[in-house]
Order: sequence, then structure tokens, then C-alpha cells
Amino acid sequence: MAACGIYNPKYEVMPSEELKELQLRRLQDTVMKVYYRVPFYRRMMEKVKTTPDDIKSLDDIRRLPFTTKTDLRDNYPFGLFAVPDNEIVRIHASSGTTGKPTVVGYTQKDIDTWRELIARIVTAAGVTNSDTVQIAFGYGLFTGGFGLHYGCEHVGASVIPASSGNTERQLMLMQDFKVTALVCTPTYALHIAEIGEEKGIDFKKLPLRWGLFGGEPWSQSMREQIEKRLNITATDNYGLSEIIGPGVSGECLEQNGLHIAEDHFLAEIVDPDTFEPVHEGEKGELVFTSLTKEAIPVLRYRTRDITCFMSGECPCGRTLKRMERVSGRNDDMLIIRGVNVFPSQIESVLLEIEGAEPHYTLIVDRKGTLDTLEVKVEVSEEMFKDEMKQMEAMEAKVATRIQSVLGISAKVTLVEPKTIERFMGKAKRVIDRRNR
Repeated sequence: MAACGIYNPKYEVMPSEELKELQLRRLQDTVMKVYYRVPFYRRMMEKVKTTPDDIKSLDDIRRLPFTTKTDLRDNYPFGLFAVPDNEIVRIHASSGTTGKPTVVGYTQKDIDTWRELIARIVTAAGVTNSDTVQIAFGYGLFTGGFGLHYGCEHVGASVIPASSGNTERQLMLMQDFKVTALVCTPTYALHIAEIGEEKGIDFKKLPLRWGLFGGEPWSQSMREQIEKRLNITATDNYGLSEIIGPGVSGECLEQNGLHIAEDHFLAEIVDPDTFEPVHEGEKGELVFTSLTKEAIPVLRYRTRDITCFMSGECPCGRTLKRMERVSGRNDDMLIIRGVNVFPSQIESVLLEIEGAEPHYTLIVDRKGTLDTLEVKVEVSEEMFKDEMKQMEAMEAKVATRIQSVLGISAKVTLVEPKTIERFMGKAKRVIDRRNR
């Protein structure tokens, strides 16, 4: 394992007690700011009978109200901003696929903070000023492209703003510009590998060695596929626009949990039903409070992402708390015949089975009062050419494995290679017909 670089030792290896003191000071400043500058938070804090003077310890975070994506949409566009318009130097927004977008703003200090946070995660993932980084995230209102762009430049790397899509061109740039690091979603990384293989590209002969992926949950099995096919070391990074964008946490080269930038974000994991803290090591919903954001500070933002905190020290030397890679989202979770199912769980099962490709669709339907699940999965060219008996045997094998691991029965349909839609950004895995 290569040594994990540390971009800012002052904060990334800060002793625990010093970090807690810093967090408390910054939490108190943030609560004071939103109470007096953001009418929404003033009303919400009055509802729970909390004032800034009540925040005397980090445990008092539980006295504060939660914030949800709906709150941001209800205050569209600038209702949660805590600074005057003339201090805003950048505006980003979510895609807004289910309504109005969520809008976030940045002061110059916010931009500087964001740049450093990305510099930390890319350094942890192996990127240095000797690297050439190809960013295949979309540019525009989406925070991913610009966030990674400025952070990689901040460590001195050469940046190619390729944006998303046009995969053949991505491959041309990768070869001609001697790219050493790729930034995109894990799903798109697999698509790049697939098209590259079709074109006869031997990735072992390219200088590519790092992959920094985020934007969607992905399994360890998918990581192994990406690393093998692209001949790289693949790390996960996490962020969301409502908090700052990418840069909230990221894996180091130990690939043993994502280090959270705790000097800038106070993280909690709560039971999504009771909102009480979960026990150590138990999975729940990730909640963040920003500690340094100026333009749009947020209190206890419910991310809907499911993860847990990890115990023990990381060999890389960082003292920052680690979270497991996100396994799914509350709003992505399917409840099928009383069983909670995340797409990433099915993905892990599929990638364990020889001949199955990492491209699948889950179709949930209802016959009478009974939920049904169909799993459509691509198979390799060799498998698809096999006799019908062998295909049926594989379908039965996949169905048995899903039943064993998840405890639910599923109809498994094997489909021809390259027939399931590919996505340049986040993959859309689920078709739920129950509410039609």
C-alpha cells in the first residue's frame, strides 16, 4: 500500500480533545449566526425552545432542530442564506428532478474552505502535483465537477475538465494526455472500462493509477471490478451540495472508511425513525451540522444516507472520525414483503457470481396484495452464448443467492450484454411500479 499523504496535519491529526474544543467553539458561533440572521432557524429553534445560550457542550446538538431537503426547497431560492447578496460569489443548485432545486451559495471564504477540503481528500487518495487528473463529472450547477477541479488544482495537479459523457472522447484524452487519475461516478468508471475494452485498449499500458469516485453508493465488489478492469486504486469520497459539495469525507489509500472533515462538519448517526443516536458501530442515517460555512450554514441536515461510524485508528495516522461507505439511502430503500432492501445489496450478490455483469435493473411490482421483485442482469458474451440450460441454471443460482443473503425471493432474468441503459452520472437502478 502506498503511503497516504496528509495535506493539513494541523487538523487531520489533531488530538481528540483539541478537536472537540474547536468543534464546540465553531458550533456555538454557527448557532448564534443562524439564530440572529436566518428567520427560518430562529422560528425552528423557538419551536423546540432552544436559544444559542443553551449550547454548552457538543451533546447539546440534540437540542437543535433538524433540517431537511424540503426545508431548503420551501425557502427557495435564498431564504436560508445568512449573508447579504453582495458577499455571495458562487451559486450552485441540485438537479431538482423532484421539484424546485435546492440552492446553495458560497462566500469567498466558503470557496477557499471547499478548495482545501478537496485538496485533503485527493491527497489522501494519492493525487500529488505530479498527477494529471481527468474530471468526468458534469460541470454547471452540480457541485461535483467544480469542487474536484479546484481542489486538484490546489495540490498542483494538472486538471482536464472533460465533463461527463462522450466516452470515446474521454478515452482519447486519457491516452493522449497521459492521465494518471480519473474522477467520476463508479458506474461511469465501469462504462469507460467497458468501452475501452471494446476498443482494444489495454489499461495496464496506460499511466492511469488512481480513481476518485463518488456521487452514488457502490459496493466493495464493484470497487474490485473497477480496480481490475482499469488497473487503478479506487477510493470513495462523499459530499452533498446542501453541506458544501464533495469534500465532506473521503477514503485514504488504506480504503478503510472515509475520514470526515470534523473541523468543518459535526457528524451524527441517528435512528431514522426515532431520531435518537444509534449505538457505536450501528448503522443509521447520517446527519451533518456545518461549523464554518458563511453563506448558508445548516443545522443537523438529514442526508438520508445510511452508514455507521468506524472504531479504531486508521494506519494512515489521521485522527478524524471515519464513516463506512454509504450503503444506500432511506429514500432508495425498498420495502419488499416487509424486508428492507438496498440496490447495493443486490449489486454485491450479482458481482459475486461469475458471468454476471455490473449492470442491472430492479423492477418492483405488486400482484394482488403481494410485492414482486424482478432482477434483470446483464451477462457476459460467453455466458449469453451458452445453452438455455446453463442460462436457466445461472438464473436459479442468482435467485438462490438473493434469497440466502436478503431473505426475499426474486425472479431473475438474464439479458444480453449492453442492453441495460448506461448512465454518465448517477445510475438509475430501480423501477417501482407499485404506486402507478
